[in-house]
Amino acid sequence: MSSTASMPPIRGTVRVGVPVERAFRVFTDSFYSWWPPAYHIGKTDPAQILLEPRVGGRWYERGTDGSECDWGRVLTWEPPHRLVLTWQINGEWQYDPDPDHASEVEVRFTADGPEQTLVELEHRNLDRLAAAQSLHDQVGGPGGWTSLLEAYAKVTS
Repeated sequence: MSSTASMPPIRGTVRVGVPVERAFRVFTDSFYSWWPPAYHIGKTDPAQILLEPRVGGRWYERGTDGSECDWGRVLTWEPPHRLVLTWQINGEWQYDPDPDHASEVEVRFTADGPEQTLVELEHRNLDRLAAAQSLHDQVGGPGGWTSLLEAYAKVTS
């Protein structure tokens, strides 16, 4: 995981007390179990946060009214070790459909013994987004990826 962009990537790590397969599955199949419901960009409250398990799959929310709002796409799908997503949410918390404006979120899952997994996250290329500095400050600060990884760890372990 590395970035050559001018804006530094945001990185986070967490260890969870489950095998790598379960750690990957909870991260990808159960977003809504650990992602805060308040963190959404759709018009209505989210009923689900979904990730289609394949390269090219959608990453999106489904609202309580059935509406859908994209967040990005799956670029790399290598269960149970690696996942790369586009983040197409700009610093104004709006979906940007242009993939050239997307940042990327890479997540690696590494077995650290039979019942423990190291999860490493890197959110990179944030400078591609509109209002990039604002987004960088928010996802890199309190309530950002560090908090999300902590919530994920609580649900997973």
